[in-house]
Amino acid sequence: MSALSDNLVTFAILAYLVAMIGHAVEYALGNVRTRVATAAPVRELVGAGGGVVPTPPAPVPASPTADRSAGRARLAGLIGVGATAVAAALHLAALVTRGLAADRMPWGNMYEFVLTVTFIGVAAWLVVLSKRQSLRKLGLFLTLVMVLLVATAELVLYVPIVPLVPALNSYWFVIHVSTIVFASGIFLLGVVPAVGFLMRNGYEQGKRSFPYTLAKRLPAAVGLERLTFALHAFAFPIFTFAVIAGAIWAEAAWGRPWGWDPKETWAFISWVVYAGYLHARATPSVKRNVATLIAVLGFLTMLMNLFGVNIFFTGLHSYGGLD
Repeated sequence: MSALSDNLVTFAILAYLVAMIGHAVEYALGNVRTRVATAAPVRELVGAGGGVVPTPPAPVPASPTADRSAGRARLAGLIGVGATAVAAALHLAALVTRGLAADRMPWGNMYEFVLTVTFIGVAAWLVVLSKRQSLRKLGLFLTLVMVLLVATAELVLYVPIVPLVPALNSYWFVIHVSTIVFASGIFLLGVVPAVGFLMRNGYEQGKRSFPYTLAKRLPAAVGLERLTFALHAFAFPIFTFAVIAGAIWAEAAWGRPWGWDPKETWAFISWVVYAGYLHARATPSVKRNVATLIAVLGFLTMLMNLFGVNIFFTGLHSYGGLD
């Protein structure tokens, strides 16, 4: 069962890669669009009062080449979405088989944690996409994140299945870790429209920066910003509950609710930054791009808590599984 889980992860990475290529092709073909131009010189009609009334320009039908390119772009985007759904199914199957092989929830180390967080992120993305098809072009960035993180988990963080350390054998393991995983997955998804908004907003303001070609094909900035806020507003209370549950568990396991362990410290930092984002977003005097930058900073603190703390620090939460 463990070997099956490993193989399913590999297939999921390949499917995410196919999805990313599909979305990239959609972007590449997206520059061919239906154009509207004048079919002939503007004719002038003389009105009853002797005035000259210009006739509106006649639209020129799109060329067959443009129609074919637009159709291929849409097909590539749909293939990207389909491949993402297949990858998510393989991803879920890998987690289920890993849990069955370990006879526990698959959250006992960094490898399993990253696999679960990324699955939550892609599952949430498919739910959002089912409601708002106009956001499909964000799939390029989402699948890129999936390829990078899931491949990192498989190639760098992988560890064989081992029993849980004694401190984790508690019902609080399910309560605390499930909520922290879920919130982290939503935050992971939330950073995608956040970065997209910063790119698109710069384009709409006339800036010609490096991601100009990508930015001009993203959905409107206002929609991306609203999605960023909605995802963070949804995840933040869950994350808050997870931190509180962790403190209760720490009191039961170690005799103190909070000890400024490195992971506890960075969880607190992440909580403060995300709270700062929501406060900035609700403050009219704070520009939306400034508030969104705070949200991106919050995700960077989450990455630090996941990777930096487990790799470079030791403490009571040193369950990463890395040597």
